[in-house]
This record gives sequence, C-alpha cells and structure tokens, in this order.
Amino acid sequence: MARGIIAFLALTLCSAGVWGQLNVVATTTNMAMLADTVGGERVEVTTLSPPDRNVHHLEARPSMMAALRRADLVVAVGAELEIGWLPPAIDGAGNPSIQPGRPGYFEAANQVERIGHMETADRAMGDVHPQGNPHIYMDPPRLARAGLALAEAMAELDEAGADAYRANARDFRDRVEARLPDWKQAAQDAPGVLLFHENADYLLELLDVPLHGYLEPVPGVPPTGRHLSELVRGLEGSQGVVIRNPWQSQRATRLVREQLGWPVVVLPTNVPLNGSADDYLELIDQWVQAFVP
Repeated sequence: MARGIIAFLALTLCSAGVWGQLNVVATTTNMAMLADTVGGERVEVTTLSPPDRNVHHLEARPSMMAALRRADLVVAVGAELEIGWLPPAIDGAGNPSIQPGRPGYFEAANQVERIGHMETADRAMGDVHPQGNPHIYMDPPRLARAGLALAEAMAELDEAGADAYRANARDFRDRVEARLPDWKQAAQDAPGVLLFHENADYLLELLDVPLHGYLEPVPGVPPTGRHLSELVRGLEGSQGVVIRNPWQSQRATRLVREQLGWPVVVLPTNVPLNGSADDYLELIDQWVQAFVP
C-alpha cells in the first residue's frame, strides 16, 4: 500500500492510486496508520505531517492543499489539535467533499469520550483545547473505537468495501484488547511520570500510572527556570521518570535529572512514516517499559 509524506507528494501525484481505491489524506502518521489498518488494500493514504514535528505548530502549505484537493477522505485527530493549519489547508484545496460535516471529513477524537474538557479557555492559558485533550491516540482502546467508527465512514464512501473495513477495524480492536492485560500488569509498579506536555495523559490514566506534573508551566509554553525549580522542590525524595518527545527541550529534562536523579526517556508519540499497527503496538510497549525504570 503506497503512502508518502507530503514532502514527496510531487513525486507521486502522477502515479498515486489504483482505480477504485479511496484516496485518504491523514494529518499525522498515527492517523495514517489507523486509516491504513482499517482500509487495507482499498485505500491510498498520504500523510500531511512527519512524525518528528509538533503538530500543534505546523503551517498550511501549498503541498498540503494539493494533497487535499484530490482526497476522498480526510482523517484528522481533531479536538482542535490541527486547528492552526488544517482548516486553512482544506479551504485552500477547494474540495467541498472534505469540508467538516461532510462524509469526507473524519475526526478520531470526536468518536470517543475525551478527558480535560475546559469551560473557558484563552491564549493566556497556553496551547489549550476546550473540547478536551486531543491526544486520544495514546489510549489504544480509544483509538480502536475510533477505528470502528472510521470503518463506517469508509463504508459510506465505498459500500463495496464495507465488510472488509469493519473486519479490519475489529481485528485491530481485538489486538489491542489482547495486549491490554499485559500493559496493565507491566505498569503496576510504576513510580510515576513527569511529562513535558499533556500528550500521554490518556495512557497514564488507562494504566493507572501516577502523573507527577508537566515541564511546561502551561501547555505549549517552554519550561521556565522558576517552574522547574518549583517542580523539583515538590518532588524531592520521590521516585519517577521523565519522558519527553524528541523535539522537546533537552535542557529542561537534564536539569530535572541532575536535581532529582530521575532517568530521562526520549520517546515519540507517533509511529514512523508508513508505520503499521505492529509499529503502534510496539510504541505503546516502549512507553509502558519506560514507566518502570
């Protein structure tokens, strides 16, 4: 199944797609993985953002619009995660079939209950999401439920593939459910985690792992010396692990390691480009292993 990051789109526009396939554009590699897993051979998936970028802070680009112009279906995380760039990219594409509210637009976060809803929010509070925490892909059961809903969305666009889409989504759900007991057992003795950002809250809640706080003083705002000092003082004498994404500050985590002696683990929250369901389950394995240093 051919997929490609948007940077390589110009090389593939002429040859992408077999007649009869759904042309799916996914905002992230996790959404591409889900679309590929559910769609199988009946879909052609293009990814708009690489896995090593902060999706909050991308910009709409002409290459994105080119991909969206030929899309049958957009698969987004949603809950305003891509709010800064996806709406203008869709508008610039001039494709009415993929506008929000149409069958060609799908948000995974809208298919599940979300944590972290806020009554009010403004920019002074940082990179917040009134609709709730959008990072539902770090909760495998929630992502599996979103996959079941995606199967229905694909079936609406391609009735002939309905049975295949539903079977693929159920298979992904069953694989997640089979791994869940092992994840919970492995995380039982986790001393707690200090995160950089709120992007793994769902997994911590799922596995009942204590959350010691965030290196960001507010979401999306770089750590300050004052905030880090307060964190360290509050955590002195306790045990835990610090986890950050590859693009997040090494300096902040190094300070916490030096002051508290906690290990620092660098992990992504998205699968690699062209990542499969196997890659996703392995990613969750890595996070669970990191919880118990």
